Amino acid sequence: MFSECFGYRFMKKNKEKTEYIKVTLMKSTNKRLKNHKACVLGLGLRRIRHSVQVMDTPENRGMINMVQYLLQVEEV
Repeated sequence: MFSECFGYRFMKKNKEKTEYIKVTLMKSTNKRLKNHKACVLGLGLRRIRHSVQVMDTPENRGMINMVQYLLQVEEV
């Protein structure tokens, strides 16, 4: 029951189907909205030209769409 509450059940089912997106921060977060800074940090980006691979989930897609003007996105 504990594992179902935190989405582990979803992760186990789609383990072999997992797709990733490569996200790169291209512009600074200085003088941006707090929500946009929080989205960039939530994606795991720390500095300009820093790249991370995130799972292709609706949650991550929403954060990417919110700050798309700061990012470069590639499918892996």
